[in-house]
Amino acid sequence: MPGRQMIALVRAAMFIAALDVACAYAADIGYLAPPGVPAKEFPSPQRPVAQIVSPTRASEERRDSLNEAGEIARLLDLKSGMTIGDIGAGSGYHTVRLSRLVGPTGSVIAQDVTRRYLIALAMRTQRLKLINVRFALGEPHDPRLPASSLDVALLVHMYHEIAQPYAFLYNLAPALKRGARVGIVDLERPTSEHGTPIELLRCELAAVGYREIATHQLAGDGGYLAEFSPPEVGGLKSPRDIVACGDRTGAR
Repeated sequence: MPGRQMIALVRAAMFIAALDVACAYAADIGYLAPPGVPAKEFPSPQRPVAQIVSPTRASEERRDSLNEAGEIARLLDLKSGMTIGDIGAGSGYHTVRLSRLVGPTGSVIAQDVTRRYLIALAMRTQRLKLINVRFALGEPHDPRLPASSLDVALLVHMYHEIAQPYAFLYNLAPALKRGARVGIVDLERPTSEHGTPIELLRCELAAVGYREIATHQLAGDGGYLAEFSPPEVGGLKSPRDIVACGDRTGAR
């Protein structure tokens, strides 16, 4: 019996220590920029918005077997020294790999609207001794990222979960440096089925003023990678002039 009590006490102590660490990380994670334009100024999407159901799409082993991170890095020409935003970072599959790619002269901003995902990711990066990662809490209509901070914004299998895409894209634009790019990975399926038809994606980004550069098919079941350039300085439309795109995909 004393042995069982000792084990229970040790487990309780470990739980309390882990809770203390999580609380410390939570205190450090917040918005990195003032609020942008409020959601009420923009049209709502005329299609379903998928629910956030998990911090990861598939196992990291499965994704590595398809060389997902490497293929995206090659197609977007990601390099050492860049600052890359992992938008909707979740469990950090791309954050961890991007951190190593950009190296000590670069940085990664892991952004998400779910605080507990960021807390878990902060603990993961500490264990891995990745010191070039910052964490940014966002809102459904606003990533809350510092102005002119990103060379590339990467949105992987999460665009269909953005509740206010027009506001989000509008408020993302100021965080992009001159010449920056946006890479969006998704599946060719209705948004209600956790994908975004490419024509719908093109329409929604064009509505805010983004311009398509290229679209690539990824290996296996990885979907597509669509690359865009942000609106030019002074080229953002007035939010009230943005017209929502219709969903012609037969989404359910």
